Amino acid sequence: QVQLVESGGGLVQAGGSLTLSCAASGTISRINTMAWYRQAPGKQRELVATITRRGSLNYADSVKGRFTISRDNAKNTLYLQMNSLKPEDTAVYYCNAWDSGAWGQGTQVTVSS
Repeated sequence: QVQLVESGGGLVQAGGSLTLSCAASGTISRINTMAWYRQAPGKQRELVATITRRGSLNYADSVKGRFTISRDNAKNTLYLQMNSLKPEDTAVYYCNAWDSGAWGQGTQVTVSS
């Protein structure tokens, strides 16, 4: 089973940007759907964005127009570009491979007002 490791989280001011990366231990080219989720303190984990092997994208309404999901199959890496960050984006962000059910350990994103 592929193993996933997120990186790129940190502390940023509102309006700022961050790019998260999710490195896979194996090939992701055969994984149809990969996704980013997030979980804020005291809340359930929520789906942020998905990308299929063919490049179809879906976003949660709360991040549309601000976040961009992408994947580089050659580098076995999933990305999440986050712009115009808001305090309500503060959460632990996780990457996930739908096909295998693999999860990363998460990376903390904190947006200060």
